[in-house]
Amino acid sequence: MTRKKFPIHPARPELICWGCDRYCAADAMACGNGSDRTQHPSELFGPDWAEWEQPTEPPKDKPPQPSDSSTG
Repeated sequence: MTRKKFPIHPARPELICWGCDRYCAADAMACGNGSDRTQHPSELFGPDWAEWEQPTEPPKDKPPQPSDSSTG
């Protein structure tokens, strides 16, 4: 079974539930049991969501810095 290709810039993302491979209409979700639809990433993060770069390495842990505020 082949998976459907995920659309990067759908014309009307608000009309579809993006929570699974069914891409049901927002008013007729087959698997949602009446719950809210899952939004498309462009609705959550903006139209350039697919162009974001993934970090190549995890951020390095820094030791805690001493506080500049004095208590005395």
